[in-house]
Amino acid sequence: MSALVGTLAACGNESDSSGGSGDNGDGGATGNSWILGTTDAVTSVDPAGAYDFGSWNIEYNIFQQLMTVPANGSDPEPDLADCTYDDPQTITCKLTEGAKFSNGDDLTSSDVLFSFKRNIEIADPNGASVLLGSISNGDADNPGLADGAIETPDDTTVVFHLNQPDQTFMQVITSASNSIVDEETFPADDKLADDDTENMIGSGPYKLSQYKAGEQAVFEANETYQGTKTPQAPQVFIQYFTDPAPLKTAVEGGQVDIAWRTLSPTDLNDIESNGKAEVIRGKGSEFRYWVWQFSTEVGKNKAIRQAVAQMMDRQAISDNAYDGTVTPSYSIVPPGFTGQKDSFQEKYGDPSVDKAKEILDAAGVKTPVKIKLGYPPEHYGPNTVDEANELADQLNSSGLFEATTEDAAWEEYQTITKEGAYDLFILGWYPDFLDADNYLSPFIRDGGFFANNYSNEEVNSLLDKEIGETDEAARADEIGQLQDIVAEDVPLIPSWNGQNVAVANSSMEGVEDTLDPTYIFRFWLISKK
Repeated sequence: MSALVGTLAACGNESDSSGGSGDNGDGGATGNSWILGTTDAVTSVDPAGAYDFGSWNIEYNIFQQLMTVPANGSDPEPDLADCTYDDPQTITCKLTEGAKFSNGDDLTSSDVLFSFKRNIEIADPNGASVLLGSISNGDADNPGLADGAIETPDDTTVVFHLNQPDQTFMQVITSASNSIVDEETFPADDKLADDDTENMIGSGPYKLSQYKAGEQAVFEANETYQGTKTPQAPQVFIQYFTDPAPLKTAVEGGQVDIAWRTLSPTDLNDIESNGKAEVIRGKGSEFRYWVWQFSTEVGKNKAIRQAVAQMMDRQAISDNAYDGTVTPSYSIVPPGFTGQKDSFQEKYGDPSVDKAKEILDAAGVKTPVKIKLGYPPEHYGPNTVDEANELADQLNSSGLFEATTEDAAWEEYQTITKEGAYDLFILGWYPDFLDADNYLSPFIRDGGFFANNYSNEEVNSLLDKEIGETDEAARADEIGQLQDIVAEDVPLIPSWNGQNVAVANSSMEGVEDTLDPTYIFRFWLISKK
């Protein structure tokens, strides 16, 4: 760790010893400052450039969204605005009167229009503009807002005119990718540099005062904040770790107050047994899956994709790579969501080398098939390599495949997976919003955000139908049909679902309140005694 990290962490400890109620930019917060440790990497602090939790963890705390999902809730509630459906294609939002950014600039409907427009037009490959298809022009070469998609009749009114009925759009506007930024400080056509904290202006409960990539982020309570997410600490620090081993040591020794994402199951079991910190487990909707890249000769072959799906032993992955702490997944949609069905289990049944061989033989595929598996060694925690090796071992032991594994750091990995570096690569998912469609549209509509070149017109048509469907039973059936098609086409293979877990020392309160299926780490709910 650099000297900067040590200095900032010491700053937090000084605040703790003095009682923590600062007079300088504390936004009225009277609690003690605290430190969060994580191995999550940050792709971009700018909401237009990120679709990952390392980035969104920052963004949810320094920006506001029009609507928000409360802790352990599922239905959107007002945040910066109160939004309602006028009809299935029209949403009107009334902004909070007198809303301001942390630098004192007025926040108006013009800023809302600017934020959505730049997100779509920048169309960053690592961003989440894919979520905004209902207001985009659909032009991949020249992306932009559809004509008349956003109307701003006055400073406090925003009207969204969707290009199709969309029952999920109210949820879409709760996600960090649709955070509202200051049009006076953000560039319209490019991302803002992560360390340009002077211009990284939002209206959330905290403001970002310092940022050093891979080392530390410093947050101060926002004195202009007007919402319900009242910060309890005058300062919060995020300390970034490249490896879970020092993160475990830090939380056990009190150098960080909370460790969240990601410690291994072995580490968690050890912490629970030695009693040096508390392991807190909340409801989760974490999802891990293996994605095929259709641009490779192996990935484009349906029989090969199906044969691997037929052979994958998810229970062995859970037992051998995760000490049995994750639940095998047999659908692209996790349990508990409308229309969920275990389509992969229905189609393939138990893992079987014989059935996999039949699939390959029927298609005339010569074996053994050489296949390259990819994974990021740090982004999803230390057990990712174990999962990659377990899957490779399963494939190789069959005699049908010659599987090799390769890894890359997360920022590079996000790019080279799209370029065909691997035939099959692992990704994780944490929902943008709590609806089954969020496990469908981002993955399987024309290759999804990971750009794996999968495209199926029947899938696209069904996606359009289910997001506009107002009949719950009909929508559940359509969602089920989509899962069946995925099991047939195998653009990806679901692996497992997991919990939302944090480790905290005994002085921390409120951590359990934010550990819910949204995976939003709400700084404002947490205090230090």
